[in-house]
Amino acid sequence: MQNPEKKLSRKFYEAELVKLQIELVKLQSWIKKKGLKVVVIFEGRDAAGKGGTITRITQSLNPRICRVVALGTPTEREKTQWYFQRYVPHLPAAGEMVLFDRSWYNRAGVERVMEFCTNDEYWDFLRACPNFERMLIRSGIILIKYWFSVSEEEQERRFQGRLKDPTRRWKLSPMDIESRKKWTEYSKAKDEMFSYTDTKISPWYVVEADDKRRARLNCISHLLDLIPYKEIEPETIELPPRIKEKGYVRPPMNEQTFIPEKY
Repeated sequence: MQNPEKKLSRKFYEAELVKLQIELVKLQSWIKKKGLKVVVIFEGRDAAGKGGTITRITQSLNPRICRVVALGTPTEREKTQWYFQRYVPHLPAAGEMVLFDRSWYNRAGVERVMEFCTNDEYWDFLRACPNFERMLIRSGIILIKYWFSVSEEEQERRFQGRLKDPTRRWKLSPMDIESRKKWTEYSKAKDEMFSYTDTKISPWYVVEADDKRRARLNCISHLLDLIPYKEIEPETIELPPRIKEKGYVRPPMNEQTFIPEKY
C-alpha cells in the first residue's frame, strides 16, 4: 500500500518517467522486430488515473505500432452481436501493441451496476470471458490486465477538481456522477469479476493509484518487466545534403494566408 506521506517530487517523477519512456521506445522496437502481439487492458474506478497512465505510455511511441482503443456506447447493431465481437477487430496484428482504455470488462462493471445488461448476459460473460482470453493467449497474444484502485476519498477529491477545472470538466460523465452513489455496488461487482477472471493464465495486476505519479511509474515499470525485450541497435542515419534547384522561385508570401500571430 502507498504511504500518502511520501509523495514523489515532480523533479524525481519527471526524471524517472523519461527513463521509462526511453525503455518503452526500446520495447516498441522489439515488438515490431519480433512481430509480437500485445494487448494491455486498463480498468478501474472512475478517476483512478487510467487515462493519465495511458497518455504517459504513448507519449513517445509510434501510433502506428502502439494505439489506444477507447470504444463508446455500443450501437443498436452492436448490441445484437456476440458480445466480444466489437472488440475483436481492434486486436493487434504482428508487431503491434494495443492499449484498451476500458474493454470487454464493461459488462462486469458499469453494465452490471447500472443494469444495462440482463442477469443472463452478465453471467454468460463471466463464464465465457476466461475462455475468450485463453483463446487470445493461445493465438499468440500477450494479454496484460491492470486494475487501477483508488480510495473513495481520493476519487471524490478528483471529481471535485474536475468540476472546478473547465479543461477537465468534460471528464465528468453521467456515469461518473452515478458512480458516486454506487460505490459499494461497484466494489461488489469488481470482487465478483475478479473471482471469475483473475486466472493463472490471465491474472489481474492491481495498481494502487491514490498517488498518480507513483501509480504511473509503477505501472509502466511493471509493464516493461512483463515483456522480455532487448535493445535493438538503431540503423545509422545520415542526412543527405540539401539540393538547391536552380531556377526555382517561391511564390510571393502575400499570396498565402497565414494565421494571426497572437503570441
